[in-house]
Amino acid sequence: MRRYVFLFLVSCLLVSCGGTPNPLPVPLPTDTPPPLPSPTPTVDFATPETVGRTFLAAWESGDYDAMYTLLTPSARAVLSADEFHAAYQNALRTTTTVSVTVALQTLNLEADRAWIVFVTEWETALFGTLRTTNQLDLLQQGGQWWVAWQRGCIWPDLAEGNRFVIEYQVPPRANIYDQAGAGLAIPSTIVTVGVVPDQFEDEASVLSVLSQMFNMSPEELRAIYAGQPSSWYIPVGEITGEDSTSYDEWLNLPGIQRRESQGRIYPSDGVGAHVVGWVSPIPVEELATYRRQGYRDDAWVGISGLEAWGESILAGRNGGRLYLVDSEGQYVRSVAERQPERGRAVYTTLDRDMQAAAETFLGDRSGAIVALDVHTGAILAMASAPHFDNNIFIRATAEQERQAALNDPRRLFFNRALQGLYPCGSVFKIVTMAAGLESGIVTPDSVFNCPGYWDGLGEQNRKTCWLETGHGDITLVDGLSASCNVVFYELGWRLNSADQGSLSTYGHAFGLGVPTGLQELPESEGLVPDPEWKQMTYNEAWAAGDAVNLAIGQGYLLVTPLQIARMVAAVANGGTLYRPYLVGRIDEGSGYPEQLTQPQATGQLPLSASNLSTIQSAMLNVTSSYQGTATGRFVGLGIPVAGKTGTAQTSEGQEPHSWFAGYFPADDPEIAMVVLVENGGEGPSVAAPMFRQMVESYYDLAITPLPAPEEIPQGD
Repeated sequence: MRRYVFLFLVSCLLVSCGGTPNPLPVPLPTDTPPPLPSPTPTVDFATPETVGRTFLAAWESGDYDAMYTLLTPSARAVLSADEFHAAYQNALRTTTTVSVTVALQTLNLEADRAWIVFVTEWETALFGTLRTTNQLDLLQQGGQWWVAWQRGCIWPDLAEGNRFVIEYQVPPRANIYDQAGAGLAIPSTIVTVGVVPDQFEDEASVLSVLSQMFNMSPEELRAIYAGQPSSWYIPVGEITGEDSTSYDEWLNLPGIQRRESQGRIYPSDGVGAHVVGWVSPIPVEELATYRRQGYRDDAWVGISGLEAWGESILAGRNGGRLYLVDSEGQYVRSVAERQPERGRAVYTTLDRDMQAAAETFLGDRSGAIVALDVHTGAILAMASAPHFDNNIFIRATAEQERQAALNDPRRLFFNRALQGLYPCGSVFKIVTMAAGLESGIVTPDSVFNCPGYWDGLGEQNRKTCWLETGHGDITLVDGLSASCNVVFYELGWRLNSADQGSLSTYGHAFGLGVPTGLQELPESEGLVPDPEWKQMTYNEAWAAGDAVNLAIGQGYLLVTPLQIARMVAAVANGGTLYRPYLVGRIDEGSGYPEQLTQPQATGQLPLSASNLSTIQSAMLNVTSSYQGTATGRFVGLGIPVAGKTGTAQTSEGQEPHSWFAGYFPADDPEIAMVVLVENGGEGPSVAAPMFRQMVESYYDLAITPLPAPEEIPQGD
């Protein structure tokens, strides 16, 4: 008998010209329908080399259908295509394999039998590269060559019924804190409920109990442990330690076991829920992605907020041990091991007490409160209302609460501070005043006459001031303090006559209609309209009326509360626009150094020092002069506040949005803050008094109740 041994000449399909394997991705199985198999290439069954090369190339590309067609007819008679697919997919899934690379070595031929020696490298998410030398047997039957397949073709040690088993070592999820170390997301006891089928005395009763506990049908529950060794503990679901006490009697049924571990809880009914977010089991549609990162299928991951943004930081990295067991489940040998890497705690810039106060004062109203450190851009509070308790996503018994929250027409999970878009009304007059001063069109002492209306666009287009009797002769500075519409109609018209785009340019320069640059959470861009935008959007030319509307913060203008807070912070600190940020520090650990966020200036207000001082003085007068629209709201506070009221008109028949944007202490600014109440009424009605409440809370002063509607003077 002749025997031939020769080196394979491997095509570039399998190896690069330099001899380095060329990895092709092997998709991990998902719960979505698999893609249609690619057409099986034409194979020359006359040579073992062609058959073997085609089989191994198909493995690299994950084409299990093509591989299956190359098996001997006798193998296909006893092994279905689905069973063949599952053999490979289960091995790859268990080992967390992301891709497989095959490099052929030699072909050995003896009459009607041949075998190929090849090397495979499995690139895994958890254990790095697993490498082994293997053998693919081929047989000649009926004048054709076929693959004589057995499970050892996947990995040599899988022969004779062996299989891979992985024991995960999951590090505890790191905490999220406020700036002083008060918890926003911290550990709690989690009870994992599982079953040991061998111990069932009454399976129907066990399934009935678990159905109520986890809101799953008996069929769904049975599928979890079907096909698993009946003597094994098989996890079913998780509940909190607090909830487990109400199930004590149920959890003692034969066949049910509970195991305690540390989980997650959000203190104070989820303070800062829109910012912190929540964790939940991996969504089905993302399961394959997380598997490729070494996650267990039953892992909980960040779904929203900082929990999602900081997933890799907070979760750390799983460790584990990969080993082989025989058909009886007995240990054979270890294959690979990796130590876990602990997650790192995230310290936010939030002040938990300030955040809680903002959520309390907003109550059930729809709106937002944002507070910034004027010297850094650090976000001290970011409240969006209505509020929700993010603990409903980690309590298995809160299904009804979850559904109610998800279906609430008020859009509880919508972060109005970052994503809500609103006209800001008279708050925009700060920008208009700046544009007028810098252009030289007006001076601080320029006098306007307000009879209660303005006919600059013709009597047929008369526009009114909020004060029907008019302000009479009034300077520009007093015009801002008194929020006189006529002053700013006229100023907007003059600016437009000189340069149609100037007011829009200043709006962008003040940080409006553009992203603030916040890194941690998504934000809306907003809109400051300009002539080019209107032409492109409506195919209409810019009109003087567009500029007049923009001058008082109406028309097409849309901003976020965060943008306004950033703008006011820049007015307070001398003109610097900072990038807002929510994460101040990330702990060291797992080889990473401590990370500190450094303030980042991203722009400068286009204002001279003297003009900026003029605007600051006018904003102080809003809360302290006899003409100020919010003076009555801040009497007796004892903390000087500079700010601007805003009453933004909305859809016909609805109350306007109530705004107050300001900073304090006005003589040595520390904090800029914005209060927005959707459809809350005029600026002084709710937003300004609520701003006062926030200042009082910050300084531990007695909280002034909100005024009754009939006690609120008209203003803008």
